[in-house]
Amino acid sequence: MNKKKITGIILAAALTLTGFTGCGKDSSSAKDGKVTITNVSYDPTRELYSAYNEIFAKHWKEKSGQDVEVTQSHGGSGKQALEVANGLEADVVTLALEYDVKAVQDAGLIEDGWVSEFDKDSSPYTSTIVFLVRKGNPKNIQDWDDLVKDGVGVITPNPKTSGGARWNYLAAWAYADKLYNGDEAQVKDFIKKLYQNVLVLDSGARGATTTFVENGQGDVLLAWENEAYLSIQDYPDDYEIITPSISILAQPSVAIVDSVVDKRGTRDVATEYLSYLYSDEAQRIAGDNYYRPSNETILQEYADVFNLDINLVTIQDFGGWDEAQSKHFADGGVFDEIYEQ
Repeated sequence: MNKKKITGIILAAALTLTGFTGCGKDSSSAKDGKVTITNVSYDPTRELYSAYNEIFAKHWKEKSGQDVEVTQSHGGSGKQALEVANGLEADVVTLALEYDVKAVQDAGLIEDGWVSEFDKDSSPYTSTIVFLVRKGNPKNIQDWDDLVKDGVGVITPNPKTSGGARWNYLAAWAYADKLYNGDEAQVKDFIKKLYQNVLVLDSGARGATTTFVENGQGDVLLAWENEAYLSIQDYPDDYEIITPSISILAQPSVAIVDSVVDKRGTRDVATEYLSYLYSDEAQRIAGDNYYRPSNETILQEYADVFNLDINLVTIQDFGGWDEAQSKHFADGGVFDEIYEQ
Protein backbone atom coordinates (compact mmCIF):
# COMPACT_ATOMS: atom_id res chain seq x y z
CA MET A 1 0.00 0.00 0.00
CA ASN A 2 1.62 3.29 -1.06
CA LYS A 3 2.15 6.27 1.18
CA LYS A 4 -0.54 8.39 -0.51
CA LYS A 5 -3.22 5.70 -0.03
CA ILE A 6 -2.31 5.21 3.64
CA THR A 7 -2.57 8.97 4.22
CA GLY A 8 -5.99 9.02 2.58
CA ILE A 9 -7.24 6.19 4.79
CA ILE A 10 -5.99 7.93 7.94
CA LEU A 11 -7.62 11.22 6.92
CA ALA A 12 -10.94 9.51 6.17
CA ALA A 13 -10.84 7.75 9.52
CA ALA A 14 -10.13 11.03 11.31
CA LEU A 15 -13.05 12.74 9.59
CA THR A 16 -15.35 9.85 10.44
CA LEU A 17 -14.29 9.98 14.11
CA THR A 18 -14.88 13.74 14.17
CA GLY A 19 -18.35 13.19 12.74
CA PHE A 20 -19.18 10.57 15.36
CA THR A 21 -17.89 12.86 18.12
CA GLY A 22 -20.12 15.68 16.90
CA CYS A 23 -23.13 13.38 16.70
CA GLY A 24 -22.39 12.14 20.20
CA LYS A 25 -22.42 15.67 21.56
CA ASP A 26 -25.68 16.49 19.79
CA SER A 27 -27.34 13.24 20.80
CA SER A 28 -26.56 13.74 24.48
CA SER A 29 -28.42 17.03 24.47
CA ALA A 30 -30.91 16.71 21.66
CA LYS A 31 -31.46 13.21 20.27
CA ASP A 32 -31.32 10.53 22.94
CA GLY A 33 -34.81 11.14 24.33
CA LYS A 34 -33.70 13.46 27.14
CA VAL A 35 -32.21 16.91 27.36
CA THR A 36 -31.09 18.94 30.36
CA ILE A 37 -30.93 22.71 30.61
CA THR A 38 -30.03 25.09 33.42
CA ASN A 39 -32.06 28.17 34.33
CA VAL A 40 -30.12 30.62 36.49
CA SER A 41 -32.70 32.83 38.15
CA TYR A 42 -33.12 35.17 41.10
CA ASP A 43 -34.36 34.56 44.61
CA PRO A 44 -38.19 34.77 44.59
CA THR A 45 -38.83 32.71 41.45
CA ARG A 46 -38.36 29.30 43.09
CA GLU A 47 -42.06 28.49 43.35
CA LEU A 48 -42.87 29.96 39.93
CA TYR A 49 -40.32 27.85 38.07
CA SER A 50 -41.00 24.76 40.12
CA ALA A 51 -44.56 24.87 38.74
CA TYR A 52 -43.57 26.07 35.26
CA ASN A 53 -40.93 23.40 34.71
CA GLU A 54 -43.58 20.71 35.14
CA ILE A 55 -45.88 22.08 32.45
CA PHE A 56 -42.97 22.88 30.16
CA ALA A 57 -41.71 19.30 30.38
CA LYS A 58 -45.14 18.07 29.22
CA HIS A 59 -45.24 20.68 26.45
CA TRP A 60 -41.74 19.83 25.21
CA LYS A 61 -42.48 16.10 25.26
CA GLU A 62 -45.57 16.65 23.12
CA LYS A 63 -43.73 18.98 20.77
CA SER A 64 -40.47 17.05 20.35
CA GLY A 65 -40.98 13.59 21.80
CA GLN A 66 -38.14 14.35 24.16
CA ASP A 67 -37.93 14.46 27.95
CA VAL A 68 -36.45 17.63 29.45
CA GLU A 69 -34.98 18.19 32.89
CA VAL A 70 -34.50 21.77 34.08
CA THR A 71 -31.90 22.49 36.72
CA GLN A 72 -32.61 25.63 38.75
CA SER A 73 -30.21 28.04 40.44
CA HIS A 74 -31.45 30.88 42.66
CA GLY A 75 -29.83 33.77 44.52
CA GLY A 76 -29.54 37.53 44.53
CA SER A 77 -29.95 38.65 40.92
CA GLY A 78 -26.77 40.71 40.71
CA LYS A 79 -24.80 37.89 42.31
CA GLN A 80 -26.34 35.35 39.92
CA ALA A 81 -25.40 37.47 36.91
CA LEU A 82 -21.83 37.66 38.18
CA GLU A 83 -21.72 33.89 38.66
CA VAL A 84 -22.82 33.29 35.06
CA ALA A 85 -20.37 35.88 33.76
CA ASN A 86 -17.63 34.09 35.70
CA GLY A 87 -18.41 30.64 34.34
CA LEU A 88 -21.58 29.21 35.91
CA GLU A 89 -23.04 27.43 32.89
CA ALA A 90 -26.62 28.55 32.19
CA ASP A 91 -28.67 27.82 29.09
CA VAL A 92 -31.06 30.60 30.05
CA VAL A 93 -31.09 33.37 32.62
CA THR A 94 -34.30 34.71 34.15
CA LEU A 95 -33.08 37.60 36.26
CA ALA A 96 -34.66 40.44 38.21
CA LEU A 97 -33.86 43.23 35.79
CA GLU A 98 -32.45 44.06 32.40
CA TYR A 99 -29.17 45.38 33.76
CA ASP A 100 -28.23 42.01 35.26
CA VAL A 101 -28.78 40.26 31.92
CA LYS A 102 -26.68 42.97 30.30
CA ALA A 103 -23.86 42.10 32.70
CA VAL A 104 -23.89 38.58 31.25
CA GLN A 105 -23.99 40.07 27.74
CA ASP A 106 -21.00 42.28 28.56
CA ALA A 107 -19.07 39.13 29.47
CA GLY A 108 -19.51 38.03 25.85
CA LEU A 109 -22.02 35.26 26.57
CA ILE A 110 -25.24 36.78 25.17
CA GLU A 111 -25.60 38.28 21.71
CA ASP A 112 -26.87 41.79 20.98
CA GLY A 113 -30.59 42.18 20.48
CA TRP A 114 -31.70 39.86 23.28
CA VAL A 115 -34.15 42.47 24.66
CA SER A 116 -36.29 42.20 21.52
CA GLU A 117 -35.96 38.42 21.13
CA PHE A 118 -39.14 37.80 23.15
CA ASP A 119 -42.30 39.85 23.65
CA LYS A 120 -42.65 42.77 26.05
CA ASP A 121 -38.89 43.51 25.99
CA SER A 122 -38.22 39.89 27.02
CA SER A 123 -40.20 40.39 30.21
CA PRO A 124 -42.91 37.68 30.36
CA TYR A 125 -44.23 38.77 33.76
CA THR A 126 -43.88 41.84 35.95
CA SER A 127 -44.14 42.74 39.60
CA THR A 128 -43.92 45.77 41.84
CA ILE A 129 -42.75 46.70 45.31
CA VAL A 130 -45.04 46.63 48.34
CA PHE A 131 -44.70 46.66 52.13
CA LEU A 132 -45.20 43.56 54.23
CA VAL A 133 -46.07 44.41 57.83
CA ARG A 134 -47.11 42.42 60.86
CA LYS A 135 -50.83 41.81 61.34
CA GLY A 136 -52.60 44.87 62.66
CA ASN A 137 -49.79 47.09 61.33
CA PRO A 138 -48.66 48.14 64.85
CA LYS A 139 -46.39 50.92 63.54
CA ASN A 140 -49.20 52.25 61.24
CA ILE A 141 -46.97 52.13 58.17
CA GLN A 142 -48.91 53.45 55.18
CA ASP A 143 -46.38 55.02 52.84
CA TRP A 144 -42.69 55.62 52.22
CA ASP A 145 -42.51 58.59 54.60
CA ASP A 146 -43.38 56.26 57.48
CA LEU A 147 -40.18 54.30 56.83
CA VAL A 148 -37.94 57.20 57.85
CA LYS A 149 -39.56 57.72 61.24
CA ASP A 150 -37.63 56.98 64.41
CA GLY A 151 -38.17 53.50 65.78
CA VAL A 152 -39.22 51.86 62.51
CA GLY A 153 -37.11 48.84 61.63
CA VAL A 154 -36.86 48.24 57.87
CA ILE A 155 -35.77 45.02 56.17
CA THR A 156 -34.58 45.20 52.55
CA PRO A 157 -31.80 43.39 50.69
CA ASN A 158 -28.57 44.96 49.48
CA PRO A 159 -28.87 46.80 46.15
CA LYS A 160 -25.26 45.93 45.37
CA THR A 161 -26.18 42.23 45.07
CA SER A 162 -29.98 42.06 44.76
CA GLY A 163 -32.12 43.12 41.82
CA GLY A 164 -35.19 43.38 44.02
CA ALA A 165 -33.30 45.72 46.32
CA ARG A 166 -32.59 48.03 43.41
CA TRP A 167 -36.28 48.16 42.58
CA ASN A 168 -36.99 48.93 46.27
CA TYR A 169 -34.49 51.77 46.29
CA LEU A 170 -35.78 53.31 43.06
CA ALA A 171 -39.40 53.14 44.20
CA ALA A 172 -38.44 55.00 47.38
CA TRP A 173 -36.48 57.52 45.33
CA ALA A 174 -39.50 58.13 43.06
CA TYR A 175 -41.66 58.88 46.10
CA ALA A 176 -39.12 61.29 47.58
CA ASP A 177 -38.52 62.93 44.21
CA LYS A 178 -42.22 63.78 43.99
CA LEU A 179 -42.40 64.80 47.66
CA TYR A 180 -39.52 67.27 47.30
CA ASN A 181 -40.26 68.41 43.73
CA GLY A 182 -36.99 67.06 42.40
CA ASP A 183 -34.73 68.65 45.02
CA GLU A 184 -32.00 66.02 44.91
CA ALA A 185 -30.32 67.06 48.14
CA GLN A 186 -33.55 66.47 50.04
CA VAL A 187 -34.21 63.25 48.15
CA LYS A 188 -30.78 61.92 49.11
CA ASP A 189 -31.38 62.89 52.72
CA PHE A 190 -34.69 60.99 52.66
CA ILE A 191 -33.05 57.86 51.23
CA LYS A 192 -30.24 58.14 53.75
CA LYS A 193 -32.73 58.25 56.64
CA LEU A 194 -34.54 55.24 55.21
CA TYR A 195 -31.36 53.16 55.06
CA GLN A 196 -30.37 54.28 58.54
CA ASN A 197 -33.51 52.44 59.65
CA VAL A 198 -32.54 49.25 57.79
CA LEU A 199 -31.66 46.57 60.32
CA VAL A 200 -30.29 43.90 57.96
CA LEU A 201 -29.06 44.08 54.34
CA ASP A 202 -29.38 40.51 53.08
CA SER A 203 -27.77 39.56 49.77
CA GLY A 204 -31.08 38.62 48.13
CA ALA A 205 -34.84 39.06 48.38
CA ARG A 206 -35.57 35.59 49.74
CA GLY A 207 -32.98 36.08 52.47
CA ALA A 208 -34.65 39.36 53.44
CA THR A 209 -38.02 37.62 53.60
CA THR A 210 -36.54 34.97 55.88
CA THR A 211 -35.08 37.68 58.12
CA PHE A 212 -38.46 39.38 58.47
CA VAL A 213 -40.89 36.46 58.43
CA GLU A 214 -39.00 33.59 60.02
CA ASN A 215 -36.49 35.43 62.19
CA GLY A 216 -38.94 38.09 63.33
CA GLN A 217 -36.72 41.11 62.72
CA GLY A 218 -38.02 44.52 61.71
CA ASP A 219 -41.40 46.23 61.41
CA VAL A 220 -41.68 46.28 57.62
CA LEU A 221 -40.24 44.31 54.73
CA LEU A 222 -39.77 46.04 51.38
CA ALA A 223 -40.76 43.17 49.15
CA TRP A 224 -41.51 41.99 45.67
CA GLU A 225 -45.29 41.80 45.47
CA ASN A 226 -45.11 38.05 44.84
CA GLU A 227 -42.90 37.50 47.89
CA ALA A 228 -45.33 39.42 50.07
CA TYR A 229 -48.28 37.34 48.83
CA LEU A 230 -46.40 34.09 49.41
CA SER A 231 -45.78 35.16 53.00
CA ILE A 232 -49.49 35.91 53.44
CA GLN A 233 -50.30 32.53 51.92
CA ASP A 234 -48.00 30.75 54.38
CA TYR A 235 -48.89 32.88 57.43
CA PRO A 236 -52.35 34.39 56.82
CA ASP A 237 -52.84 35.35 60.46
CA ASP A 238 -49.47 37.02 60.93
CA TYR A 239 -48.91 39.52 58.10
CA GLU A 240 -50.63 41.97 55.81
CA ILE A 241 -49.69 43.91 52.68
CA ILE A 242 -49.60 47.69 52.44
CA THR A 243 -49.50 49.25 48.96
CA PRO A 244 -47.62 52.56 48.93
CA SER A 245 -48.90 55.58 47.01
CA ILE A 246 -46.07 55.26 44.49
CA SER A 247 -44.19 52.16 43.46
CA ILE A 248 -42.34 50.95 40.38
CA LEU A 249 -43.06 48.60 37.51
CA ALA A 250 -40.51 45.85 38.11
CA GLN A 251 -39.71 44.03 34.88
CA PRO A 252 -37.71 40.82 35.30
CA SER A 253 -35.85 39.89 32.12
CA VAL A 254 -35.19 36.57 30.40
CA ALA A 255 -32.53 35.65 27.84
CA ILE A 256 -30.83 32.75 26.12
CA VAL A 257 -27.14 32.42 26.98
CA ASP A 258 -25.98 32.05 23.39
CA SER A 259 -22.45 30.83 24.03
CA VAL A 260 -23.73 27.98 26.23
CA VAL A 261 -26.62 26.77 24.08
CA ASP A 262 -24.44 26.75 20.99
CA LYS A 263 -21.80 24.73 22.78
CA ARG A 264 -24.30 22.28 24.26
CA GLY A 265 -26.65 22.04 21.29
CA THR A 266 -29.63 23.19 23.38
CA ARG A 267 -30.74 26.31 21.51
CA ASP A 268 -34.08 24.87 20.37
CA VAL A 269 -35.22 23.73 23.79
CA ALA A 270 -33.87 26.85 25.51
CA THR A 271 -35.71 29.09 23.04
CA GLU A 272 -38.95 27.18 23.53
CA TYR A 273 -38.45 27.28 27.31
CA LEU A 274 -38.55 31.08 27.28
CA SER A 275 -41.13 31.39 24.49
CA TYR A 276 -43.60 29.16 26.33
CA LEU A 277 -43.55 31.54 29.30
CA TYR A 278 -45.90 33.69 27.16
CA SER A 279 -48.43 30.89 26.64
CA ASP A 280 -51.81 31.24 28.33
CA GLU A 281 -51.04 28.26 30.55
CA ALA A 282 -47.73 29.72 31.73
CA GLN A 283 -49.18 33.21 32.15
CA ARG A 284 -51.76 31.80 34.54
CA ILE A 285 -49.04 29.97 36.44
CA ALA A 286 -47.27 33.34 36.80
CA GLY A 287 -50.51 34.87 38.12
CA ASP A 288 -51.09 31.95 40.48
CA ASN A 289 -47.60 32.57 41.87
CA TYR A 290 -48.40 36.26 42.33
CA TYR A 291 -46.48 37.62 39.36
CA ARG A 292 -48.41 39.95 37.07
CA PRO A 293 -48.95 38.30 33.67
CA SER A 294 -47.66 40.36 30.75
CA ASN A 295 -50.76 39.28 28.80
CA GLU A 296 -53.18 42.10 29.63
CA THR A 297 -56.27 39.95 29.14
CA ILE A 298 -55.01 37.30 31.55
CA LEU A 299 -53.84 39.99 33.98
CA GLN A 300 -57.44 41.16 34.25
CA GLU A 301 -58.36 37.70 35.51
CA TYR A 302 -56.27 38.55 38.59
CA ALA A 303 -57.82 41.97 39.21
CA ASP A 304 -59.13 40.69 42.56
CA VAL A 305 -55.56 39.79 43.57
CA PHE A 306 -53.49 42.73 42.39
CA ASN A 307 -54.07 46.44 42.82
CA LEU A 308 -54.11 47.33 39.14
CA ASP A 309 -54.63 51.04 39.88
CA ILE A 310 -51.35 51.51 41.74
CA ASN A 311 -49.27 54.50 40.55
CA LEU A 312 -46.19 52.93 38.99
CA VAL A 313 -43.11 54.72 37.73
CA THR A 314 -40.86 52.85 35.29
CA ILE A 315 -37.14 52.46 34.84
CA GLN A 316 -37.38 54.92 31.94
CA ASP A 317 -38.20 57.61 34.51
CA PHE A 318 -34.61 57.08 35.68
CA GLY A 319 -33.15 57.23 32.17
CA GLY A 320 -33.02 53.43 31.73
CA TRP A 321 -30.94 50.85 33.55
CA ASP A 322 -27.52 51.99 32.34
CA GLU A 323 -28.08 55.46 33.74
CA ALA A 324 -29.74 54.23 36.93
CA GLN A 325 -26.97 51.74 37.61
CA SER A 326 -24.21 54.24 36.95
CA LYS A 327 -25.74 56.96 39.12
CA HIS A 328 -27.11 54.96 42.01
CA PHE A 329 -25.52 51.52 42.34
CA ALA A 330 -22.05 51.59 40.79
CA ASP A 331 -19.08 51.81 43.12
CA GLY A 332 -18.98 55.38 44.41
CA GLY A 333 -22.59 55.98 43.34
CA VAL A 334 -25.38 57.54 45.36
CA PHE A 335 -26.11 54.39 47.37
CA ASP A 336 -22.48 54.14 48.47
CA GLU A 337 -22.51 57.85 49.23
CA ILE A 338 -25.56 57.73 51.49
CA TYR A 339 -24.95 54.33 53.07
CA GLU A 340 -21.30 54.75 53.97
CA GLN A 341 -21.66 58.20 55.54
